[in-house]
Amino acid sequence: MHGSLYIVSTPIGNLKDITLRALDILKKVDFIACEDTRVTSILLKCYEIQKELISLNAVNETSKIGYILNRIENGENCALVSDAGTPGISDPGTRLISATIKNNIEIIPVPGATAAITALSISGLPSDSFIFEGFIPQKKGRQKKLKGLAEEERTIIIYESVYRIEKLLIELNEYMPERQIVICRELTKKFEEIRRGTPAELIKSFNEKVNKGEFVIVITPKGWRF
Repeated sequence: MHGSLYIVSTPIGNLKDITLRALDILKKVDFIACEDTRVTSILLKCYEIQKELISLNAVNETSKIGYILNRIENGENCALVSDAGTPGISDPGTRLISATIKNNIEIIPVPGATAAITALSISGLPSDSFIFEGFIPQKKGRQKKLKGLAEEERTIIIYESVYRIEKLLIELNEYMPERQIVICRELTKKFEEIRRGTPAELIKSFNEKVNKGEFVIVITPKGWRF
């Protein structure tokens, strides 16, 4: 009989934010496909789990799919994890999941943390309808995307890196200066930080050098007011 592929969500920062079920699955599967073996090893060591790890990232995903599927088809169970959060949500894993579906292999979700929903939950912004954009284009299509988002009537969630956060705020100040924005940095980690305000207000607050962290930006819908 075929094995199964488990899509296991891992903590986005604080290692205690993992579910009991996720730990149980990670202990029981035959091997784990992970974005970075070094990162996943830290999690496994914390919970005294010893398991074979196979690197599966944006660079090697296509070449590793056949090997992983072959093992599952031969009866082994595999857990797919990313460095943080839910696999496939702005993280590697989508191509493996698609290939697994095509091969009629059972896929079992093991839900948990995801930075986008964590940020939305504390934003105070409308959550009944929202749009998740992940990382918007760095160059080609970036301005077109921002112009489109300026007309968006749903709450907007964006991911951004520390290297482009100030650039993004300057662009938001150009395209949607009146919007209220919630910026979440290093969610659930030791130096977690949440800032709120208009783009102009947030630009001023970033006059000190921020050199670490991943950001989730939540933006009010067009025309929405507190």
